[in-house]
Amino acid sequence: MTDSRAASVASAPPERSPWPALWALVIGFFMILVDTTIVSVANPAIKAALDPSTNNLDNVVWVTSAYLLTYAVPLLVTGRLGDRFGPKNIYLVGLAIFTLASLACGLATSLETLIIARAVQGLGAALMTPQTMAVITRTFPPQRRGAAMGLWGATAGVATLVGPLAGGLLVDGLGWEWIFFINIPVGIIGFIAALVLVPQLPTSTHKFDLLGVALSAVGLFLIVFGLQEGEHFDWAAWIWVMVVAGVLVMGLFVWTQARTTSEPLVPLDLFRDRNFSIANLAIAAVGFTVTSMALPQMFYLQLARGLTPTESALLLIPLAILSGALAPSAGKLLDRTDPRFLLVPGLLLVGGSLVLYAVLIFGDAPIWAFLIPSALMGVGNAGMWGPLATTATRNLPPRQAGAGAGIYNTTRTVGSVVGSASIAAFMQARLEVNLPGAGDAAESFGSGTLPAPVVEGFSTAMGQALLLPIAVICLGLIAVLFMRRPSVIRPHGSPRDAAPAAAQGAPASAGE
Repeated sequence: MTDSRAASVASAPPERSPWPALWALVIGFFMILVDTTIVSVANPAIKAALDPSTNNLDNVVWVTSAYLLTYAVPLLVTGRLGDRFGPKNIYLVGLAIFTLASLACGLATSLETLIIARAVQGLGAALMTPQTMAVITRTFPPQRRGAAMGLWGATAGVATLVGPLAGGLLVDGLGWEWIFFINIPVGIIGFIAALVLVPQLPTSTHKFDLLGVALSAVGLFLIVFGLQEGEHFDWAAWIWVMVVAGVLVMGLFVWTQARTTSEPLVPLDLFRDRNFSIANLAIAAVGFTVTSMALPQMFYLQLARGLTPTESALLLIPLAILSGALAPSAGKLLDRTDPRFLLVPGLLLVGGSLVLYAVLIFGDAPIWAFLIPSALMGVGNAGMWGPLATTATRNLPPRQAGAGAGIYNTTRTVGSVVGSASIAAFMQARLEVNLPGAGDAAESFGSGTLPAPVVEGFSTAMGQALLLPIAVICLGLIAVLFMRRPSVIRPHGSPRDAAPAAAQGAPASAGE
């Protein structure tokens, strides 16, 4: 028996490295992240081309809103689909939908057609996003997952720069259509790479909780739509009714998940793992902060200092370079240490860089000085994105990897939507304080440098607006202090391939 087992082990094929599959998935993940920011730069050109007959900006805003809505709402379900039908299959379907929808966006001849195509594009992104984290969770053992999530985090950091910068260059050079056409060759390359390099992972037989699917979709739609459109509709009573109704529906959803005798859409047992729960709180704070901090910064640089969108994006180069360069190293270090050793300095640096941004705005500092907080934020990002994702997924059982990734990405996306809505309202409030009557003259804050008499008040308002993301990232910092040191950490000096083979697919207990 022993001899036959030894012969079987000796003849077994060598274990397949998970890194090529991860690099293939990063192509599509990078495209999704870029597409969440690239369109904002092109909105003026899109309006001029497809909606030139009105002065109303409401319609063109839906080019972004439709994408975010169909991206955020299905994430809980699409993560579960990966567990049931295989993350590779769902990822490829999502990438095909995303790429074809990008072609439809570029060919759109009316604003209505573009908005519909963007909604389909968001659905494709929702199918893809949870699968990237699920594949990492299921192919990398816990002791080596930090380096993989480091690459995942580096992708997010680099995409922060590429989105607005590529948008500015493509719109100025080729036209707004090309921010969508550029996705087609990237999508084809990503599809072929994923088809060849990503393995078919075992699927789990899941019963789909149809009531949970319906309640989560309705609740998230009401909340996300209300928060997205609240500022636009001046926070009318019906907006508040919609948001409150969404919260109540989500409360009913959680109640049904706790009481279901079948398999729930969201396994609440996952939240018994303290680190999973805290990582979700922290990524909501990070999503809020990253989304909300950009708006006052870009408004200040472009309207108070006269920079073009491309020039403003160039100030993010230190952020992208340092985040991309340091994130993989931070991930490898995370495999060997308590995540708090990276998360606490990372979140502190992000918060500190925002404080420095505000100080520079108040002091009317030279433009080059804004490269300093950009660099600090790049270092902070390296200790934030990857470590949070690793901590959230470290103990996920393989059959629930998609569900956990769906929860994590839903939390991040909802945090971003809340941040976007909150910063718009807070900016307007600070403008009213520093420039009384600004609400009645909001149309003057359009393009080009503002008149000298209002620059000081406008700059002060933008600096004060940064206090909101500073406060929220501090809440995220407080949350991570309550994390536990994970029991699965690769010892110092051990080889990277020394992880037990069982760790590749064995479920981890919630107490790990």
